Amino acid sequence: MTLPHDPKSRTRLGALWKRLKDHPLARVGPGLITGVADDDPSGIATYSQAGAQFGLNMLWTMPLAFPLMAAVQSMCGRIGRVTGKGLAANIKSAYPPAILKGVVVLLLIANTLNIAADVAAMGESAELVTGIHRHLMTGLFVIASLLLQVFIPYHRYVNILKWLTLSLLAYAAVLFTVHVPWGQVALRTFWPTLKMNGAAAMVVVAIFGTTISPYLFFWQASEEVEDMRAKPVAAPLKNDPRKAPKELRRIRWDTWSGMFYSDLTAYFIVLATALTLNVAGITQIETAAQAASALRPIAGNFAFLLFALGIIGVGMIGVPVLAGSSAYALAEAMDWSWGLERKAADARAFYGVIAVSVLLALIIQYSPISPMRALFWSAIINGIVAVPLMVVIILIVSSKAIMGKFTASRPIIILGWVATIVMGAAAVRMFMPG
Repeated sequence: MTLPHDPKSRTRLGALWKRLKDHPLARVGPGLITGVADDDPSGIATYSQAGAQFGLNMLWTMPLAFPLMAAVQSMCGRIGRVTGKGLAANIKSAYPPAILKGVVVLLLIANTLNIAADVAAMGESAELVTGIHRHLMTGLFVIASLLLQVFIPYHRYVNILKWLTLSLLAYAAVLFTVHVPWGQVALRTFWPTLKMNGAAAMVVVAIFGTTISPYLFFWQASEEVEDMRAKPVAAPLKNDPRKAPKELRRIRWDTWSGMFYSDLTAYFIVLATALTLNVAGITQIETAAQAASALRPIAGNFAFLLFALGIIGVGMIGVPVLAGSSAYALAEAMDWSWGLERKAADARAFYGVIAVSVLLALIIQYSPISPMRALFWSAIINGIVAVPLMVVIILIVSSKAIMGKFTASRPIIILGWVATIVMGAAAVRMFMPG
């Protein structure tokens, strides 16, 4: 038996790490991680409810959402790479302090509540698979997430996140366990038979609210800065315009492909639950774990296991992205040292925000606050923040004073305004009775 400290064992581990590091997946940028984080456990619950309640008639939301979410995220990525600063730092330099303070405070609250809902879903799913109590599993996931973020340098940690993105394939695999009437699926994707009553409108609002979320804006911009800092000779594109064509092409491809992966997975979740839960008459789903549990008697143990493990996998991405986006926003607003590439001793406040966000979310598990209630309030706050924040993003990415000659193209700006109008309508509908 070869012991772990044996030189041959270390050589093999080193060779394995090199292969993983050189794999094409490792070279994909922030767009992929951001896209997968968009399908976090709370998002899975939303998509599951859409499929369970309305069957195939909610599939149309995903083709509509894709270009809108991709346009917004590509603008955020462009802002980070062109200016060399995250979204919060750009807002701070261009707008009154009250705007940034209001956005950051609401973002911190919404993200913490969202993390609480996500880790609760992960714990419930793990309990279904292992039989170990959900609170214990939730605590283990929180500790694992914190240790990964604090003690592993960004250039290594980000590769772990990229490999975890493969967990989304579980939802495509679920479709192999059931019969799929593809003709009917294609028809309903583009021609739904849906009455837009109050219940349908609320689900549409929830889908767009979980698909286009403020925490993803901050994460995308800051990850471009992290990637730039990780390269010894890299500089903001405003200062090094020679690299702009290649870098902007990479951001465009990375973001649109990452959002497509995310959107397609959400489509598969709606489809899988429509063909199983809706057909079986199960129309109310409150958590992602409940959706996984409901699948077991309908589609079998394999489908249940895939769905449950997928929740855990994407949760391990979603939680760090939520906590990290809070830390990026507050650190830039307060002029603290920040970055997942920095050691904890060199960015104590930044890592402190990550730790407090996740630990507060863990405490909610033991409080009278329902995780689903936390998710409800998170959606409300995100609805409040998203629209004015998207307006600011469009203004920044259109400003030659901030972006130089690398402002966004007219089609992207138009898609950004369409996304803002859609989210504004969703936010208004969210506050309407009935």
